Amino acid sequence: MSAQDLPLELRRALSTVARVPRLLVASDYDGTIAPIVSDPAKAYPHGESVRALRALTGLSGTTAAVISGRALRDLAALSRLPVEVQLIGSHGSEFDVGFVHAIDNDAKQLLQELITALAQIAAENPGVTVETKPASIALHVRNAGPEIGRRALNQVRQGPACWVGVQVTEGKAVIELAVIPTDKGSALDTIRHQEGASAAVFFGDDVTDEKAFRMLSGPDVGIKVGEGESLARYRVPNTEAVSCALAFLLEERRTWLAGASAPRIERLSMLSSPRSVALLTPEATVTWFCHPEPDSAAVFAHLLGGPQAGHFSIAPERPGLPLSQRYIDGTMTVETRWAKLQVVDYLPHDVAPDRTDLTRVITGDTRAVVTFAPRPEFGQVPVTIEAEPNGLRVRGTNDPTVLRSPGVEWTINTDGVHSSATAVIDPSQGPVILELRCGTPDLAPAMTSEPERRRIAESYWSTWAAGLELPPLKPDLMKRSALTLRGLVHAPSGSILAAATTSLPEDIGGVRNWDYRYCWLRDASMTASALVSLGSLYEAEEFLGWVHRVLETLPGPERLHPLYTLYGETLPPEAVIDQLPGYAGSRPVRVGNAANMQVQLDVFGPIVDLIATLAHAREQKGISDPRQALPDQDWELVHAMVSAVQRRWHEPDHGIWEIRGNPRHHVYSKVMGWLTIDRALTLAQKFDRPIHPEWAALRDQIADEVKTKGWNDEVQSFTAAYDGTDLDAATLHIGLSGLIDPSDPRFAATVVATEAELRSGSTVYRYHHDDGLPGGEGGFHLCAAWLVEAYLLIGKRSDAEALFAQLVDVAGPTGLLSEEYDPVAERSLGNHPQAYSHLGLLRCAQLLSQPVDALVS
Repeated sequence: MSAQDLPLELRRALSTVARVPRLLVASDYDGTIAPIVSDPAKAYPHGESVRALRALTGLSGTTAAVISGRALRDLAALSRLPVEVQLIGSHGSEFDVGFVHAIDNDAKQLLQELITALAQIAAENPGVTVETKPASIALHVRNAGPEIGRRALNQVRQGPACWVGVQVTEGKAVIELAVIPTDKGSALDTIRHQEGASAAVFFGDDVTDEKAFRMLSGPDVGIKVGEGESLARYRVPNTEAVSCALAFLLEERRTWLAGASAPRIERLSMLSSPRSVALLTPEATVTWFCHPEPDSAAVFAHLLGGPQAGHFSIAPERPGLPLSQRYIDGTMTVETRWAKLQVVDYLPHDVAPDRTDLTRVITGDTRAVVTFAPRPEFGQVPVTIEAEPNGLRVRGTNDPTVLRSPGVEWTINTDGVHSSATAVIDPSQGPVILELRCGTPDLAPAMTSEPERRRIAESYWSTWAAGLELPPLKPDLMKRSALTLRGLVHAPSGSILAAATTSLPEDIGGVRNWDYRYCWLRDASMTASALVSLGSLYEAEEFLGWVHRVLETLPGPERLHPLYTLYGETLPPEAVIDQLPGYAGSRPVRVGNAANMQVQLDVFGPIVDLIATLAHAREQKGISDPRQALPDQDWELVHAMVSAVQRRWHEPDHGIWEIRGNPRHHVYSKVMGWLTIDRALTLAQKFDRPIHPEWAALRDQIADEVKTKGWNDEVQSFTAAYDGTDLDAATLHIGLSGLIDPSDPRFAATVVATEAELRSGSTVYRYHHDDGLPGGEGGFHLCAAWLVEAYLLIGKRSDAEALFAQLVDVAGPTGLLSEEYDPVAERSLGNHPQAYSHLGLLRCAQLLSQPVDALVS
């Protein structure tokens, strides 16, 4: 028997329940995982059922149990199940082999009297047997003649079963008398609460199992084996079908927990508009798409949960891998091509502020299959899809969603919770245009033709890119990095995303899965600085305006959080989406970020450094008036950041890496405090601004402390923090910032120590000390970029060029970089694409494009 022989409705139910966060799989023994036989001592379980139960217990968030009428000791000996499978005997009254010692003397006396009475009845009726258990006794009539069996059962019913204190349970050819309460339903409920199960599956064949079926509700699945009335919703014919159902459930859950064949992170491509982002797989599946903002809930979360989490797929009717996927040069439009099929994807720009649109244009000479499976709110809201003449309408959410697809004939399917739509299309007669519109019920034609909408979107990017001052080294890759950074800019607010995704793991299968869809002051300042260095000032000016608006909500600048929502609001508490298995089984999936409440005292430095970079860029563009190159508003912001450093620089903090442990005196944070004051003094001198006399003294004080307490003779390096010998790649900024001269032997020693301790092939790890979290992580592309710059500052140009070449080689096929890289598995890790990685890559190319004697910190 195969899974296809199981009833379709049962397969759908098992497939659905396999996707709950914590699953309990429980079964009766005789007549379910073991066949009914004449000799109860030879009722061995099916090997397939044993293997499935054993494998289920090995899965994350999964518990397996057998609840039997047999005595627990006999059940354990006969079932051959591993200790991981929880066994409950005597119809739910035996959770522990030694529990009989807890029975009081009255119950023990009653049990002895029952044993005597039932033994006498068995002796009078040939073929009738007695099974004695720690707290009960059962009379079996399976091997007796029908008339004899009926007589023996009636003798028990009319005699001992009527005694005070006796609990009666009847099953197929058996009656059991217990001296303590027995109830499989209560036992099932007890295990459910012990394990915190989100849902339960229970298999049973006997009338005694009905008490367990009665306890099922909601997403639970009850399966009756054989004939007879039952409260169970589903039914299978025999024990072989139970084995098949358990195996099917195992594969469904294993696949779900493993992330449903997640695409490699580096192969994902990002679509972008001024206020939205989306990710595509190499096979043109929309795998990540949020609405109404990039930091909102996902409509398609395929990336973190496979097809069940929502996707929008297009593929040739005759399966085959695409030949290529590429960006249209200078744009954020992606083209995926098969031999006879092409899909062009982009996010339109000419939409209302409350809308998020995605346009897909399909051309070619072969038929294609389209699957549209939206799952708003990370799939937590059931949705139905209705077909209309011009497309599809999604029901179930407060925010309307439609897919305009005139001329396409859709088939609507449901899994009992969600609807999906599929269509087979033929683009040989002309382009097929699919327009997803979130935030509107409008299925009417757009006011502008599709080609014009595409031209508007592509012109936005290509016109901007054409005005950049890109480094000559790897120009195509540098243009893509610049466009990626611009694609992470949230134009309506002026904020900048750290990355486009949440919960892509730093360790496959691990728990280091964070939400980066927010605006970090540090990351955004560095991104804006990178864009200024390419000649684009607008993004920096808008971001600084955003910072001003955030400051207006605070009692003082020293109370800045490390990060905010895209509109500058405080983040809600970090939460977990249990319904998603995570990328490649990496759980939990998180939304929000607890780093929001940390103390990170380095954030002031990047803001002032950005203002300095912007002021110098304005001057180079011909703005000679100091008040225009450094406007009053920007100088006020410098003052605010300096004030924050004055008040808090001496405190410990959680540092740039947001370590979830006790605060330390991180060297990087102190360096950024120094940089805040240093850049302020430089700006004041350059642009004729007044300063406070104590600024210069404070700058020197911080520098002296860092040089004294940050250096460790034992490791011959500046360390991560004052109180240890552990190294941190961020400490390289002691030289990159100019706090110490790059020619200082201590900086060269720190570079050598960092290389020896933290570099691994093409990548550089942040640190190797215990940060209080389980599992590991990859090397950081940004840290590799810092080491490239450090190599250049100490005269190791060939090492810098070699590491840069390795950094370039790990970029994905469309030129995107995630946060991290695993040099052993040779795959990308972390959220994608990551602003840090691309700004680091650009910085390296700029420095390597300069003459040797022109390098500056």
